[in-house]
This record gives sequence, structure tokens and C-alpha cells, in this order.
Amino acid sequence: MKTYKAISVLALLVVVAGLITGCPQKTPAAKEPLKIAILAPLSGDVATFGKSTRDGALLAIEEWNAKGGVLGRQITTVVEDSQCEAEPAASAANKVISQDKVKFIIGEVCSKASIPVSEIATANKVLQISPTSTNPKVTVDEAGKAKPTVFRACFIDPFQGTVGAKFALEKLNAKTAAVLLDQGNDYVRGLAEYFRDAFTAGGGQVVVWETYTAGDKDFSAILTKVKDANPDILYLPDYYSTVNLIAAQANQMGIKAIKVGGDGWDSPDLDKTATAGGFHTNHYSSEDTRPVVQEFVKKYQDKYGSVPDALAALAYDAANILLQAIQSAGTDDPEKVAQAMEKGTFSVVSGDITFDAQHNPKKCAVILEVSPDKVSYKDTVCP
Repeated sequence: MKTYKAISVLALLVVVAGLITGCPQKTPAAKEPLKIAILAPLSGDVATFGKSTRDGALLAIEEWNAKGGVLGRQITTVVEDSQCEAEPAASAANKVISQDKVKFIIGEVCSKASIPVSEIATANKVLQISPTSTNPKVTVDEAGKAKPTVFRACFIDPFQGTVGAKFALEKLNAKTAAVLLDQGNDYVRGLAEYFRDAFTAGGGQVVVWETYTAGDKDFSAILTKVKDANPDILYLPDYYSTVNLIAAQANQMGIKAIKVGGDGWDSPDLDKTATAGGFHTNHYSSEDTRPVVQEFVKKYQDKYGSVPDALAALAYDAANILLQAIQSAGTDDPEKVAQAMEKGTFSVVSGDITFDAQHNPKKCAVILEVSPDKVSYKDTVCP
């Protein structure tokens, strides 16, 4: 007992001495935060995409931090405006990797930006998960082999194009289609080609196939060909900003074809008057009654004051998939996290997800219908 008392007195004297001399006693060091980059177009023609992506990812990360973070570490973010363009996106990826030392990237949004980011991520063994880039080249190399640390949270263009064609043939009873596309945009060109192939394979005929250039404002020349052909369907696989222009001009010229498009239409800035009566494929609907969807919609509305679009939902999903995989791997080693992601099953807003051999999620698509005052759920199509 005397020995214990002596040790206790000595310990007390050490503490008192420390306080007197201004030398605090050492406490266990806090764990270093886990840093994640979000690359999204916060300026330019599709800035609504970037805002939704950023907000959806940040909401998920905020929820994880409120529960203690991941692996006992709080999560911090580096947000960069990558503009949905190849060069700004590549610059942003190099910056967050070399300067900010991130090991994980959520983004980019557009395929033409995600493809160069994926090459940089692969070279640096950084894990990238794109919420919305649907071009197959994002996750596979020229030989068709999966990039080891690159994933996506969305379905891919072959599936989306096929779904659009199937819906046009079977639900809209379309026999003929006109397709207008920006040949220089990987996303637009890919979606157009997959729609064409599936539509013709199903017995339809593409009577107009015309290209335009990014930045074009006057589409009267190619729309004249559409009017002369009088197709059942006008397929517009571009982003909302371009679709708004083409759709409005088509209406002015008296073109009656039903407008159909892809997930690039999904924006609060879609001109619903110009595209009314049209349909587009998408990744989720806020009208889905599943509890996981309605809980997400409520949380997003409470925080941001608006109904979340598919960009927000997929970014929220991408962040949750990434963080669940890190937690499952028990490490922040990107290669081991990628292995956990390959093997995992993830129940998220856009569905129950597992990944195929090319790091694409196996999931369903929805069809949304546009009216002058709203966009509504129409149908669900699964693989």
C-alpha cells in the first residue's frame, strides 16, 4: 500500500508541476481527417448539374460525420469546379491529388470530363467514383479491361439507349425516329448510337441522323430535314441547355414528333413548355414510394429547399457507396477499398447495387414524362 501511495503522490506532483510550468500533459492524438474531393461543374452551361452533385455528396458526408465519420475519422472535402470539360477536369484532378493529397474522388459529372479524370486516377492509384458519367469508357480502358480503382453509381449508355428505344417502340408505338446529336460529345454520341442500334434492331427506322456542333444556336437547317421526314420520335440525347433550344425551335417549325431523351434532360432548368409531351430515361424518381427514397427527398428538401434531381440522388449514392466501402475495407488504401466495392452490395436511393466486372452498377432505369408544369414518373425498366 505504501508503494501505491508513493506512486500516486509522485504522479500528482508531476501533474501539478506541469500546470505550474505551463507544460500540459500529452493526450492521445486525434485521428487525421479523411479527405475526399468532389469534382463538379459549378459554372458553365450545365451548372445545375454541379450544384446538385455537390449538394447531394455533401449531405451524405454530413450524415456520416454526425455519426462519427468513417473509421473513427471525420471527413473533410475539397470541392473543385471542373466545368464538365476535359481540360478543367484534368487540371482539377491533378490539383486535388498532388496538392491536396486526396485518395478519393467523387466526380466528374459529364463523361467527357470523367474519362480524363479516370486516367489520372488510375495512374495515381486514386479511387474515383463518378455519380453520373454514363459512357462505358469511364471505367474501362481501350482493351475493354476495367480500370482497377474507377467506378460509377449510374447505369451506362448502352442500357439507357436500349431502354429509350424499347420504350419508344413498345409504349409509344413508334415506327420512325429522327436523331440529332453533337458528334463531339462522348455522352451524346454514345447515347445516340445505342438508341439507333436498339431502335432499328426492334424494327424501327431512323429516317434522319444529323449532327451539330457544341455551341450552335440555330438548328433550323437540320430541323427542316426532320419536318420533311415527319418521324414519330425526335430523339435528343443532349444536355438540357441544348435540348431547350432544339425543342423550342422544333415547336416553332410545327414538328409534331414526340421528343425523347436521356438523363441529360434532368434539370430544374429544363424548358418544360418546349419539351412538354416528351419523355426521358433517368436514374430515379422523387415520386418513388420506397422509404429510402422518401427519407432522402425529405432530408434534401429540409436542407436545400428543393426536390432533389437524379444528379443529387446519384451523388448522395456515390458518397455513401464510397464511405461504406472504406468502412468495410477497414482502411483508406484505395486499392483495398476498390476490392471491397467490387464485392459489396449497397442499398442506396437509386436501388440495391452490386457491381459487374467493368465496375458498372446493376440497377433499373425509370422513364419520366414532361408536362408544362412538372416532370412525372411514368415507368420502370430493369435489366
